Amino acid sequence: MRTCHYSRDKRSKLLGERMAIHNKSHHNHALMSLNKMRKDNSLKHKTAADFSKPDKTKICLNIMDCCDFLKAIPDNSVQLICIDPPYNLELADWDIYDNYIEWAAKWLDEAYRVLSMDGSMVIFGGIQFRDVKSGDLIDIIHYIRHNTKFKLINTIIWRYKNGMSAHRYFANRHEEVIWLAKSNDYYFDLDSVRVPYSEKELALALKDKRLNPENTMKGKNPTNVWEIGRLNGNSKERVGHPTQKPIEIIGRFVKALSYPGSVVLDFFAGSGTVGRVCITEGRHCLMCDNAITSIDYFNKHLELMKNLGQNADYIEISSVDDFFTPIFQNSTTSALLCKKMVK
Repeated sequence: MRTCHYSRDKRSKLLGERMAIHNKSHHNHALMSLNKMRKDNSLKHKTAADFSKPDKTKICLNIMDCCDFLKAIPDNSVQLICIDPPYNLELADWDIYDNYIEWAAKWLDEAYRVLSMDGSMVIFGGIQFRDVKSGDLIDIIHYIRHNTKFKLINTIIWRYKNGMSAHRYFANRHEEVIWLAKSNDYYFDLDSVRVPYSEKELALALKDKRLNPENTMKGKNPTNVWEIGRLNGNSKERVGHPTQKPIEIIGRFVKALSYPGSVVLDFFAGSGTVGRVCITEGRHCLMCDNAITSIDYFNKHLELMKNLGQNADYIEISSVDDFFTPIFQNSTTSALLCKKMVK
């Protein structure tokens, strides 16, 4: 009988390899249970159906500099940041910056700090500006990629039919929006924004064995090209702000990237559309703008909601400090939010 002798180092190596193989096995129930527990506790695998809307949405709208406003917000406390920053096109006093990226870097760094680990940030912008001084999304993405830990998840193309004519270039009929996440475990509720199939499309999709029939019945992924009309002068949701975005596009981001009872932040409030959507969808909302007219625009939104028979009730909060304290006492998602705050 041949006896095989191994050195201590070689025996340890073999034992380690066997343990590694064992740990990869589907029969390792302890490891599977641990992974399941991690999965169940993660927002990554939850949808809006797993949460309840708060009785009333909390809204805080301050008129102040965005960077000062951000400094008052606690770490890891915001689920979604949805902003439409100035493009530096010198259209108004609020749209003029000598060094746009130097200024943008300040609020980008603060935005990363206040976002929860499963949170997202959405930035409206454009890449069609030829002036180096302009607030081009290309420059913003370049700064983000080389100076922050943000992850670029999607570039959304907002396509629309109406727009200005052009004679020296192809007329523009779209805008770009970038979706950033703080980590790979970002919250994303696709079911809340699925687009219904037509009757013909649904019949064909149900025959496709590659598709999950249950998900197919819920609708299709809207993709990253969204055909949503711009607001014209006669639009019923117009409140007067020159760069107001449609409720539909803001609503899609709020529903997909935040959950009922979570906090949404817009530190370039402008028309206040983000606040209006948050009232409708049951999200708490922090807003600021450096123009006092933002309050008037938001009040017009409330009037429009009441005229349409929509619920426009909310709790007005005067400061960031007061904003967070009652959320943890009254929100049905307080346990989750508190847990995220202390990470």
